[in-house]
Amino acid sequence: MSEHAPEEQWTAVDDYLTGLLAPADEALTAALADSEAAGLPHINVAPNQGKFLHLIARIQGARRILEIGTLGGYSTIWLARALPADGVLVTLEYDPRHAEVARGNLARAGLDKIAEVRVGPALDSLPGIAADHPEPFDLVFIDADKANNAHYVEWALRLTRPGSVIVVDNVVRGGRVTDDSGTAPDIRGTRDALRLIADHPKLDGTAVQTVGVKGYDGFALARVLPDRRPSLDLTRHQTSW
Repeated sequence: MSEHAPEEQWTAVDDYLTGLLAPADEALTAALADSEAAGLPHINVAPNQGKFLHLIARIQGARRILEIGTLGGYSTIWLARALPADGVLVTLEYDPRHAEVARGNLARAGLDKIAEVRVGPALDSLPGIAADHPEPFDLVFIDADKANNAHYVEWALRLTRPGSVIVVDNVVRGGRVTDDSGTAPDIRGTRDALRLIADHPKLDGTAVQTVGVKGYDGFALARVLPDRRPSLDLTRHQTSW
């Protein structure tokens, strides 16, 4: 029987996996340090989670990525590094102070020409994204205010194509996701998003609970499917001559 508390064991395993498979470099270390110095909340993804996002983008062959929730740009760096030289990443951040830190971190990492940070409530920014970026996104990463998770998934569907991937972070909420009372906005928004992924005919997804240096949580992963509405068979309406 382990003599360590579960949280200590989770952190030890994460530290081992990160050191082995997702080691830090100067830009990533500086991004965390500048976020800490600016007083940003410690809610960025863990390094091995950042590497996971990077690999998802690489496996997807993503050329265009939308991130909802920038914070200090740590996950943005991981995602942007997966893009080709002519790739595009748009990331949305509510807090101007957070966005300023993120822009500095992206510039230091040499990614400011690929990644664009837009400031303001995401639900206000997304219509502009739709107007300015008519080409669909290949990957959407949602890691913002949880009360609006379902709305963000709906927007992700509008801004993607069949074959695109949507990742929603922090969907387990320390196990509170099973609370169906509807009293907590973050739980209600997360459950609505999961229900949308389950029920929408253009989404096929799952969710996984995780433990690690960031505690007990999880993520949802969904793939955008082709439109399942039956197409009109024009051959049945052709006239023979």
